[in-house]
Amino acid sequence: MLKVKNYEFWFVTGSQPLYGPEVIDQVKENSKKVVEGLNESGLPYKIVFKTVTTDSESVRKVCNEANVDENCAGIITWMHTFSPAKNWIHGLSQLRKPMLHLHTQFNREIPWDTINMDFMNLNQAAHGDREFGHICARLHMPRKIVVGYWKDADVCEKIAKWMAPAIAFVEGTNIRVARFGDNMRNVAVTDGDKIEAQIKFGWTVDYYPVGDLVEYINKVTDTQINELMEEYKKLYNIDPAADIESIREQAKIEIGMRTFLDERNYNCFVTNFQALNGMKQLPGLAAQHLMSEGYGFGAEGDWKTAALVRAMKIMADGKGTGLMEDYTYNLAKDGETILGAHMLEVCPTLSDENCKPTIEVHPLGIGDKEPPARLVFKGAKGHAVAASLIDMGNRFRLIVNSVDAIDVPHDMPNLPVASVLWKPQPSLKVGAEAWILAGGAHHTSFSFVVDEQQLIDWAEMTGIECVIIDNDTKIPEFKNTLRLGELTWK
Repeated sequence: MLKVKNYEFWFVTGSQPLYGPEVIDQVKENSKKVVEGLNESGLPYKIVFKTVTTDSESVRKVCNEANVDENCAGIITWMHTFSPAKNWIHGLSQLRKPMLHLHTQFNREIPWDTINMDFMNLNQAAHGDREFGHICARLHMPRKIVVGYWKDADVCEKIAKWMAPAIAFVEGTNIRVARFGDNMRNVAVTDGDKIEAQIKFGWTVDYYPVGDLVEYINKVTDTQINELMEEYKKLYNIDPAADIESIREQAKIEIGMRTFLDERNYNCFVTNFQALNGMKQLPGLAAQHLMSEGYGFGAEGDWKTAALVRAMKIMADGKGTGLMEDYTYNLAKDGETILGAHMLEVCPTLSDENCKPTIEVHPLGIGDKEPPARLVFKGAKGHAVAASLIDMGNRFRLIVNSVDAIDVPHDMPNLPVASVLWKPQPSLKVGAEAWILAGGAHHTSFSFVVDEQQLIDWAEMTGIECVIIDNDTKIPEFKNTLRLGELTWK
């Protein structure tokens, strides 16, 4: 299953020395209670109270400690009292971890009968957070701002959701893609600048000839295959008509591929039906099962999608996320939809919970190899996002379409693939036009768990352009957004 380090987030409170030690002690105690309350709300990662900063040196120190601490995935700041913003310049200028600015106050309501100047001096978030916000704006700091009382469920939920893209951002240096073969010949959108991807996201993208993988596949034993076959039987239905030897071949490919990836510390991979020398089948079931366990995957050498799938799986804790492709349209007048699928490799975490995936074996009219085993299922229903990361030549652009997945109304006995049917927002006509205007790819990372705001947050953390296509999208305004992007992201 998906393995990610048990990260933590640091809570840093701002103040100043003019109030005296007694006030600072109270600020510290109040901050600890806020942290305790946030942790008790059920956040996915622990928040650790670190310090009350009162001068430039204390801010610089904690920011640099956060930078080098491998367990710290970001900092949460709060100006309980007034914290002069010049104190934050050096520290924020050096901070390389994600930051959330929590604009809250310790008390929920004003104590009308007892309020005095001592209370006012101690509870100055309305004052201090604006000062802090000014210097963040001046420094062009990417940050998430959450406003509201710290005990409220919506505040805790926003913090929890922000943690997911923050983890994905910090994990960027651990996202490593093994390319088995190159990208599909003559295809533009699946290629891109791998060096810039490492600079921007921290991703490592390496090439290996297929022969290197074949050596590992050929070393797999029958005992190993038998063990994986038992796992397949527990997780999936097996078509009684399926050729068992074809399924065993996929198990062999999966074991060889997993061993290769794990020995070299890769958590993403791509394959290409044009590069299968020495292999009997194109990886189908093998790629699907590996994806279900958290590996990122991209078809036809699409390494950007492989890394994005991995990043979004981190955000989704491995659930309901995987490779997708806009396969074909249903242009019926009573409801235009997109049938999303791929020739083999759709992640079973996208399946309907009431539809257990079935292993089937069928010929594949591409790649000129033996019929491969694959998982066949109908996709889940509900709100989802389809995200495409593209290289615009001078920058990366993340395109996100909000979609609504629906039930597939008909069986497709002659199309033995995994599939999801959805209505793109605001409609197929507008959504597809906007997608094409923005240069979106046919491959996407599709998720029922990750939402639009989390992808916006991740794009802001990484410093890339992000455009959203949803129910509010209108083509004239969307064109203007793209034109402004050309100016902003030069």
